[in-house]
Amino acid sequence: MKLPLNMLAQMRAATRNLLGSGPAAATEAIQQALSAAGLAPQAASTQQQPMRDINQPPAPPPAQPSAATQPQADAAPPTPAQAAQDFAQDFMARLGVPAGLGQHSFDMPSFELPNFHPSGFNAPAATPAEIPAGAQFIDGVYRNHAGTRSYKLYIPSSYHGQAMPLIVMLHGCTQNPDDFAAGTQMNALAEEKECFVVYPAQTQGANSSRCWNWFNAIDQQRDQGEPSLIAGIARQVIDDYPVNEREVFVAGLSAGGAMAVIVGTLYPDLFAAVGVHSGLPFASAQDLPSALAAMKGGAMPNAQRKAPAGGVPIIVFHGDRDTTVNPRNGDELIAQGVRSQAGGKAAKAASVDGSVPNGHRYTRTTHSQADGSPLGEHWVIHGAGHAWSGGSDNGSYTDGKGPDASREMLRFFKTVS
Repeated sequence: MKLPLNMLAQMRAATRNLLGSGPAAATEAIQQALSAAGLAPQAASTQQQPMRDINQPPAPPPAQPSAATQPQADAAPPTPAQAAQDFAQDFMARLGVPAGLGQHSFDMPSFELPNFHPSGFNAPAATPAEIPAGAQFIDGVYRNHAGTRSYKLYIPSSYHGQAMPLIVMLHGCTQNPDDFAAGTQMNALAEEKECFVVYPAQTQGANSSRCWNWFNAIDQQRDQGEPSLIAGIARQVIDDYPVNEREVFVAGLSAGGAMAVIVGTLYPDLFAAVGVHSGLPFASAQDLPSALAAMKGGAMPNAQRKAPAGGVPIIVFHGDRDTTVNPRNGDELIAQGVRSQAGGKAAKAASVDGSVPNGHRYTRTTHSQADGSPLGEHWVIHGAGHAWSGGSDNGSYTDGKGPDASREMLRFFKTVS
C-alpha cells in the first residue's frame, strides 16, 4: 500500500527544512510526520550505541579529515544542534532518502524496512558448507501471475526415492538461501532427520534489502503476491519429488518469520505447522508506518490483526533483548496462533525454565488442547537479541549460545505431523 499523501508531503517539507531552516525545524517536521503516522520518535541521543541487530541502519562512513582538521583524542560531544541534525539525517536514511536532498521524488520501492548487517549495508558472504557425498543443493525457479522467484533445494544423501518431509525456509532481510542455510544449519539436520529443505529467494527488485514484504496488504492474501509464490514453490517441489504431503512446514527469521506466519495462516491445507524466529503476528501491518510501529511494539489493534480461525500449530522463538522486533510481538504471535486453533475453547499452558551450558537461559511455554494435542510453543531466550538461536557463525545474524532453534523446530514439527 502507498504511504498517505499527507505523510509524503510532510516528509518533503522535512527535507526542505533540513536544507533551509536548520536542524531544529527539520527535526520538528519529522516528528510531526511521525506523529501523523502514529509513531513516536525518541529524542536524539548525543551518544551512539553500538549496533547489533539486523534492522538497524548502518552508520555512514566517516569523512577523511585533513591534517589541519584532524580531531583531537578528547573531542567535544556534539552540540544539541548537531544531535538534532543527526536525528533528522538518521530518520531520512531509514526511509531510503539519500544525502543531498534537493528535489527528491519518493520512489516507493525504496521504502523497504531497513534491515542491515551491523558492519555495513550487506550481510557477510556465507562460508559454503561442504555438501556430503550423495547430497545435492540445487537451483530452481518458480513463476506465476505474481512474478518469479528462484530457490535452492537441499536433497540429503539419505534420499533414495522414499517419501520425506519438506521444510520451507524463508530468510531474513539482506540474506539469501546460501547464507540462511549456513547460519541455521538446517541442511545438516536434513541429513540427520531425512527431509527436503527448500529456500525461496527474495529478489532485490521486489525489495531493495531483499526483505519479504510482510507489511504489504497484497502480500497478506491467499493466491496473491508473495504468499502465492512461496506456496507455489512448495507445490513445485511436491510435484517433482515424493514429499510426504502431511509433513510440509514453513519457517523463517525476522521478515521471513513474519511471512512464514502469513503463508502458514493462508495455506493451512498445504502447511502442517509454522516456525517463527523473531517475527511478527499475522497482518500486524498494512504499510510502512504501521510496520515500523509494529516492530517497535505498537502494533495494530487486535481486531484488525486477528488471524482466520482454524490455523496450524506454531513454534515461536524470540530474544528478550531484541531491539529490532519488540519481544511483545512474540507474545502476541503465540497468543494469536493459539486463539485461531482453539476456536474459543480453553487451552492448557505450562512453562519450564532452562539453560544452555555456557549459553543463554530460556523459558519454554507449551500450549495444548484438553486432549494434550499441541497448539504451540513459545521460547523466550533471555539475553538474546535479533538473531537465529543456536545458529552457526558461518552465516549472518546467528547466536551460537543457543538453544538450537533449528533442531527444536524439527522436533516440534514431528510432534504435530
